[in-house]
Parts: sequence; C-alpha cells; structure tokens
Amino acid sequence: MGSYNSISVIIPALNEEENIENSVENVLESFRKLQINGEVVIVNDGSTDNTENIADRCVEKYPNVQSINHIKPQGVGKAYWDGLKASKGECVTWVPADGENDAFEILRYLPLMNQVDIIIPYVYNKETRSWNRRLLSKVYKAIINLSFGMILNYMNGTVIFRKSILKDVKLKSGGFFFQTELLIKTIKQGYLYAEVPYALSLRDSGQSKALSFKSLCKVMFGYIGMFFSVYLYNSKNTDIHSDSLTWKRKALLSQKASST
Repeated sequence: MGSYNSISVIIPALNEEENIENSVENVLESFRKLQINGEVVIVNDGSTDNTENIADRCVEKYPNVQSINHIKPQGVGKAYWDGLKASKGECVTWVPADGENDAFEILRYLPLMNQVDIIIPYVYNKETRSWNRRLLSKVYKAIINLSFGMILNYMNGTVIFRKSILKDVKLKSGGFFFQTELLIKTIKQGYLYAEVPYALSLRDSGQSKALSFKSLCKVMFGYIGMFFSVYLYNSKNTDIHSDSLTWKRKALLSQKASST
C-alpha cells in the first residue's frame, strides 16, 4: 500500500447512545468498500447515557474495534489524543459520533498518503449547515489564516495524519480547537499536505456540541494560547520526523542536488 499500511479512526463520543453504533458500522463498512486495513478506537468521554455500554458491545462484536472510557468528560481534544495513543495504525483520523461525517468521504483519499503526510478535507456542500454555522466557519477560517499565515479552506474536519509526525507534538487544546492546533504546528514544521473536497451529512440524531457556549469558550482560549505560543514564546519546532514522506522527499532532493 505504498507509504501507509493501516489507519486508525478515532470516534470521540459524549452522550451519543443514539448514534455511536451507526457511526462505528459506517467506518467498518467504508473499510470493506475501500479494502482498507483499519481499526476503530471509540473514546467514551464521560457519557452519562448508554454510550459506554454500546461501545463495549461494539468491541465484543467486531475484532478491529477497541474502546477507551473517560470517567468524566475531558473534551474532544483529550479524547482524540487518548485515542491516538491507543491506536495501532500508521495513519490516524477521526470522525464525530453524530453521523454528520460519512467516513467513506475521507477514507477514499487514503492513497494520497503516498504523496503527503497530511490530508485536509474541506466541505463542498456547505448548504447542509445552517447559515449561522456557515458564517461562523467563514469568520473562524479568516481569523486563523490571517493570524498564523495559513491558506487553508477548512481546519476542523476529519484530517488524516501520518501518526509518526504527531509523536513530538504537545497538544494543549482539550476542546474543538485541537484539530486547528495540530494543523498549525505540523504545517509550520514544513510537512507536506493536500486539501480534498468532501461532503457532510445531516446528524442522525441529537444536537451538535461544537456550538455550545462552553465549546466556543474553549476554542477562544485555545486560539489565544496558540497565538502566544507562536508569536510571544516563539516555540517553533522545525524538525521533520524521519518516518515522514516529507523527510524522505527532502532527502531524495538533497541526494539529487549533490550528485549534479
């Protein structure tokens, strides 16, 4: 399979008893359709409903599903990071447990990992979201791109990372800013990435937690912390991991240059 052999899909879940099993089965079905060697890592983030029991049932039912349980909610960023630590795949991505993201939409781009270390999806059917959600996304994108010198179309999607490039990243954001933080840090290190279009679906059930007051406050504090880290403390890591495709390409170019 070239520069990748397997992928782990992390599913953070907080009170998603109505959606979690369908989300797991969607990922597994995508594995089968695309003939992918993959696993699912469910992270129950302190749910007070039946999410934990349903996750345990999925583990018993499917051999390539594992679960982690948080006693209390710790945030989607912490859930992602704990899932990452437990994952076995060479590549890693995540999907929300609410059914809004069809895993097939991002996993079909996995062969691009032969050329890059990061695959960043952007939504092309934005009309599936409310006007205020679209406006908030547009403002958020403008602020992040202007603040950190980025040119990304979307930052909070189901990004695929080569797991090795995240080994030295110190994730500080526990909330929904975590994905933006990972992208800022890895792209500023110089890792190669590709942006790809993907389609959103409507939630299977319930309401999104991304727009809650608590979540938005965490995003704001994550942004402030990232701004201070980049510009005031100048904490910049420019080392490229030797397992990355970026490092291999640079080594190849250097070898060609020295031989001419």
